[in-house]
Amino acid sequence: MSDLKWWQTSVFYQIYPRSFADGNGDGIGDLKGIIQKLDYLADLGIDAIWLSPHFPSPNWDWGYDISDYTKVAPEYGTLEEFKTFLHEAHARHIRVILDLVLNHTSDQHPWFIESESSRDNAKADWYVWVDKPPNNWQSCFDGDAWTYVPERDQYYYHYFMKQQPDLNWHNPEVKQAMWDVVRFWLDLGVDGYRLDAISTIFEDPNLTPHEVPLNLAGLRRLSELAQSPEEIRQVGEYWVDMFKYQLAQPGLHDLMKELRAVINEYDGDRLLVAEDEDIAYMGNGEDELHLVFNFPLLKVGSITPALIQLNQKERLERLDALPKRGWPCNTLGNHDNSRIHTHFGDKIYDAQIARLNAALMFTLRGTPFLYYGEEIGMTDLIITDPTRLRDTMATWYYDALVNDLKIDPAEAALRAGEMTRDKNRTPMQWTSGPNGGFSSENIETWLPVHPNHAQGINARDEAKNPASLLNYYKRLLRLRRSTPALVEGEYTALEVATGEYFAFLRTTNMQTLLVVLNYSNQRHSLEMAVSGFKTARTLFSSLERSKAEERLTNLTVGPFEALIAELQA
Repeated sequence: MSDLKWWQTSVFYQIYPRSFADGNGDGIGDLKGIIQKLDYLADLGIDAIWLSPHFPSPNWDWGYDISDYTKVAPEYGTLEEFKTFLHEAHARHIRVILDLVLNHTSDQHPWFIESESSRDNAKADWYVWVDKPPNNWQSCFDGDAWTYVPERDQYYYHYFMKQQPDLNWHNPEVKQAMWDVVRFWLDLGVDGYRLDAISTIFEDPNLTPHEVPLNLAGLRRLSELAQSPEEIRQVGEYWVDMFKYQLAQPGLHDLMKELRAVINEYDGDRLLVAEDEDIAYMGNGEDELHLVFNFPLLKVGSITPALIQLNQKERLERLDALPKRGWPCNTLGNHDNSRIHTHFGDKIYDAQIARLNAALMFTLRGTPFLYYGEEIGMTDLIITDPTRLRDTMATWYYDALVNDLKIDPAEAALRAGEMTRDKNRTPMQWTSGPNGGFSSENIETWLPVHPNHAQGINARDEAKNPASLLNYYKRLLRLRRSTPALVEGEYTALEVATGEYFAFLRTTNMQTLLVVLNYSNQRHSLEMAVSGFKTARTLFSSLERSKAEERLTNLTVGPFEALIAELQA
């Protein structure tokens, strides 16, 4: 390999700690459980873990409302167990990055408890306070963005739910306190951070009201009912207009430069990756963030060859235009989005499409991020019993539908179950046994285990099946690790005659690979013209191939085949 950084050659795996593995039998995932599964992750072939919040939290937003930035939530374990987890991961050559929530704290954080107590305490200006609501801004979770506190006779601002008050980043003391938090975990040896919701840190200083003729509940309902292209376009505009004064405001780039300076105090090429798609947050390529996610690829309804080609053209051109060339970062799933098996499936060829999209993630240029359970084909679980929902955003929406919009409770329950993030956060499916092997028998898990764990969608059964999705992922990961062109090779799209398949090259000085992804149920005979090459030797295929080597002018790909081949002169 060339002199790439570790995070450029790595495959990341996101662990949602509450749902990954229950080590003490209480129905909640924990650090002990993660430690027990590190060998599974090493065998899978991943290189780094993104650990979603493990900090103490009242769990109104399941960890993203933090009440102490330098401790471990009791249900997950202790700080000593975290150190053990970090040591054991590093011993297996697996790096660890943490979630860093900069925009807000929990309303149970000592900082906020002191701030809300009076107008003249030491932390009175650590949050965003006003005498009366200055506008009609909405929280993106649960309605009004301003909440009253009698002790101060004032309102505080929260972009997320009212239990998540926004920090005042214009206060230098807030900044210093948060940089101390950053250093605390770096001193322990973590390898970097995934930065949560950075675009929300600053607000429009003029506090300009939005002009959308709906509140949040009304807009969510309109989103569900929109059918025509014009209705869908109008809804999209309303979403942008409702929050445009609360997102991506001036000051963010200077703040990211300060954070990068803190990270640069440490050796080991510590990483900053933003929960954002805006390449501008990479600054000049060296002074802000290392990576931003390719969310435009995740946000589409279905993946097509034309979409891939356009996405890569736009993203890579912008990354190449940075003063120091930027590095791509690709993902198709996380804790806030439907699982890729559900999201991108067509309800007919879901299994085949899932395999194609896995191959896509490992063959595009850049760093791939996987979400736990993706490798065994976990799917969304629609929870239609409102009492089993844990996502506060969903329970608020259910109540708003029933009480404010007068929707039938059965329909409201279905709509809440479809929109909630609970559906893609269900416990990891380890076996076909009780609770999917996630937790002990006769224990009620924090979210229901998807019943399809008993039909073979689990790690143990798939490990025994050479044709399983799990073993497919392992093959792809082994190939990627041993094939320089898949890690560091340049990307070149090949013009194709049909929108049903997509072909591109990954090239180094020593190796040229051809990748063909056939997103159709038809067999295709291709006439590929690549200067200097005549034949293609198969390195990987999602199907059985009759020939190990074929001429480029007569190359056949089967229905839904993912083909990776090395070109021969």
